[in-house]
Amino acid sequence: MKPIRLSRHALSKRESRGFSTEEVEEAIRNGPWTPARSGRQECLWDIPYDDFWNGKRYAVKRIRAIFAEEADAIEVVTVITYYIRRSRDENRLRP
Repeated sequence: MKPIRLSRHALSKRESRGFSTEEVEEAIRNGPWTPARSGRQECLWDIPYDDFWNGKRYAVKRIRAIFAEEADAIEVVTVITYYIRRSRDENRLRP
């Protein structure tokens, strides 16, 4: 697979949105891709979390990566992180 690069925007949002570069790479390499706006792709990846974020405990961290597949790399445009208190569908959780 092509190397994955995070844009300056995506890198600037890591701390405030609570994701790591490794989590984004895992999502892109293992999650299903679906078409997004402007010819881009996106993927969702659920990670068992069982930890606190902003003072509340959550069961799942969902990574939503929006990216463009270029000739030599995958360029991540932005990443949105969702924190979910309880999983409604435990089968969607990834080990």
